[in-house]
Amino acid sequence: MNTETPTITLTVNGSPRTVLSGKTLSEYLHSEQPCGGHGKCGKCKVIAAGALSPLSESEKNILTEEEQKKGYRFACLTRAEGDCSVVIPQNSGDVKAVTDGEMPEFPLRPAFTRYGAAVDIGTTTIAAALYDADGHLLSEAASLNPQIAWGADVISRIEAAMAGKAENLALSVRGGVSDLLIRLAGMASIETEEIDSIVITGNTVMLYLLTETDTEPLSHAPFTVHRPFGEILTAAEIGIGCLKADTEVYLPACIAAFIGADITCGILSTGLCEKADSAVFADIGTNGEMALRANGKLTVCSTAAGPAFEGVGISMGMRGAPGAIDKVCVSDGELHCHVIGDTTAIGICGSGLVDATASLLRLEILDESGYLEDEVVTLADAVTLNQSDIRMLQLAKSAICAGMTAMFASAGMEPDDVGTAVIAGGFGKYLDLTNAEYIGLIPGGLSDRLRAAGNTSLSGASMLLLNRDYRQKSEKIAENAEVLELSVDPVFVEQYMMGMMF
Repeated sequence: MNTETPTITLTVNGSPRTVLSGKTLSEYLHSEQPCGGHGKCGKCKVIAAGALSPLSESEKNILTEEEQKKGYRFACLTRAEGDCSVVIPQNSGDVKAVTDGEMPEFPLRPAFTRYGAAVDIGTTTIAAALYDADGHLLSEAASLNPQIAWGADVISRIEAAMAGKAENLALSVRGGVSDLLIRLAGMASIETEEIDSIVITGNTVMLYLLTETDTEPLSHAPFTVHRPFGEILTAAEIGIGCLKADTEVYLPACIAAFIGADITCGILSTGLCEKADSAVFADIGTNGEMALRANGKLTVCSTAAGPAFEGVGISMGMRGAPGAIDKVCVSDGELHCHVIGDTTAIGICGSGLVDATASLLRLEILDESGYLEDEVVTLADAVTLNQSDIRMLQLAKSAICAGMTAMFASAGMEPDDVGTAVIAGGFGKYLDLTNAEYIGLIPGGLSDRLRAAGNTSLSGASMLLLNRDYRQKSEKIAENAEVLELSVDPVFVEQYMMGMMF
């Protein structure tokens, strides 16, 4: 008896491919699934037709009647049971990511002979930069991290890895890095085989998944890091197939389970440990990582803000891509929105969410408790915010502010005592700092000293590429940092509750 799974034809955007019957569309599309493929976020919507599984209850509840008529389906819940076709919506692959970041002048001592590349694997995006031996930036680019098919946050991906998907996650991100390196080489009119050294940074979980290291110790307390990195490997060992097998790959040192090499690189590139006065560094995203240099020591902490700043969990949230509202202000008593790409608004990203909340507070449509006067507020076109969206933001902004406040308290400081304040990352690059302080995302009195430093993780990786002497320095930063455990910190617990108010 033949028990082999039958094959079918799946046509994606007009291109046919042979696949196995009975699998979900997401297994072949690697579509965005911030909720981890549980059919809750609706971000993997595609237009599908043919022999498909029936509409699930989640699809019936979330998709509008009009969307159902047009054939919209959730790729994570829809199974291809026979020949079928899929059209992926136009904006689903667009990504707006920050590749430039603050980097001081420094002497060159490259870790490569001809060309070298620095790569930052973020939870949402991958960014990369290509240099020649004279330190000239030849090209830079960014793309969506394909691991988003297994969830928007690191916890979802840890769970997926533990459920037997570790190899898939590794192959996925290795492919994403290879694709970026091929793009960079093409832009600079060189061959990827001419790249003879790369530095790959990222948070601890991203580096674990890249190297197919067991993530189980990161899944539960005490969140032990058995592999802190600060390692030199080869492209063959990492699995970056577009490079020569013996190409050197350096993975910078991580500090803790949720304070990774990206933060080590950020501290290096901003010169936090070189400041004469006290200095604070914050990288705000799904995970809020912070560092404080004061009283001769470096203190770091991490707080789970949730993915609201990435647009996940927000009813019409999306990443910073064409169609996203990224700025909102009040003029003549009315809301005015800016849309990325100057096109019709289809959603709102993190910076727009912060601006919109601040604007609603100023218009007194939203009160200090977070109560929204109208159940739904229209921002622009068909984009709306509702009460649940506001509650999600309250949880996220309170976690960040409470973490920073607890860190100051641990050093016996107030925000006013800080001499230098840096905010890093793509979200920080586009964030209106005045509005961030107004809604309580950052402690009061800090916004006038905060500066946006961009992608400091990629900048730090570039420094490690262009001067290999910095590698020992970065490893010392990671080794000497003192971790403040917020889960047992009384100041954090108290401030988190108080910070829920606007």
